[in-house]
Amino acid sequence: MSALGNIRKDIMGNEASWQESITAGRFAGKTVIVTGAGSGIGLATALRVAKEGGKVIAADISAERLDELVAGNSGLDLVPVAGDISDEDTVAAVVAAAGGRVDALANVAGIMDHFAPIHEVDDVTWERVFRINVTALMRLTRAVVPLMLEAGSGSVVNVASEAGLRGSAAGAAYTASKHAVVGLTKNSSVMYGPKGLRFNAVAPGATITNIEATWGSQLAAERLGPLMGANIPAPATAAQLAASITFLLSDDGTNVNGAILASDGGWSAV
Repeated sequence: MSALGNIRKDIMGNEASWQESITAGRFAGKTVIVTGAGSGIGLATALRVAKEGGKVIAADISAERLDELVAGNSGLDLVPVAGDISDEDTVAAVVAAAGGRVDALANVAGIMDHFAPIHEVDDVTWERVFRINVTALMRLTRAVVPLMLEAGSGSVVNVASEAGLRGSAAGAAYTASKHAVVGLTKNSSVMYGPKGLRFNAVAPGATITNIEATWGSQLAAERLGPLMGANIPAPATAAQLAASITFLLSDDGTNVNGAILASDGGWSAV
């Protein structure tokens, strides 16, 4: 059973109260890389940017999902690149597809753990979570920053998590990885801000995606279940998270640098 399955609230009101509103031309003439673009928040972000006039380099581990994305949106400028984004060859292919220009980067791809506390974490889980959530993000950003420095501008948005803000939202591996994303974001904002680059992160709360979070630890279920059940607002849609991400990616976020935007329905305020 999903870890949130027994505590998810009615989402109908959340969906009915907000409708996506496309800002025509907001990304016109811009090239934007989006990882995890085959599903969930990455898919919603790629579509939002493309609908607003951007050229999207859509990266995902699944070639099949990318093929479906492109086939279903023939009128949009979507360039698919399939592969493991933690692999340097895939990183090189993504950058090559951008053709020497990257105006913005959305590091969305990520994986969940199974809520295991540190004494139950195995090396395979730890290394896989960090490879996808941290190392892949670092490697792609490392490859893109020189192009942004040459241009004198650029926006990077990393997807952190509520688990990057607190210790009660996931297991040890995922929590540590998302705290690392927050640290990378803040350090990069300080390092590159004077060069015209902006680095921000969005910290989602409960979101409706295809990433399933399962209780793999009895201790975690006993300890975190009641805390999460009492505090988590209604889950957001992937499109709602894309709205937060694209705001920071776009020139609308002009004066925002080093921010960790909690797009969580108020969970972090509890």
